[in-house]
Amino acid sequence: MSPEAVMTIMQESMEMMLTISGPILGAGLVIGVLVGIVQAVTQIQEMTLTFVPKILVTVVVLMFAFPWMLQSMIDFTTRLYNILPNMVQ
Repeated sequence: MSPEAVMTIMQESMEMMLTISGPILGAGLVIGVLVGIVQAVTQIQEMTLTFVPKILVTVVVLMFAFPWMLQSMIDFTTRLYNILPNMVQ
């Protein structure tokens, strides 16, 4: 297996990781900023106020995005298993 092939696989793995985790992290970021703005405006500095909305939004996004995420991971793994025998020669 050449170093270029390993780097290509690693690059595709990183891209897949960012693609799959993007919606969850993006939703958490948006909710975190919105809750932070509300806390700054109202001067309520309760720590649990930031965690509960983030957890709820993460669960909701995960419920809707999980089929797509799972299919993306299955496609990537299948593609990887199909090209690996050609690289081992």
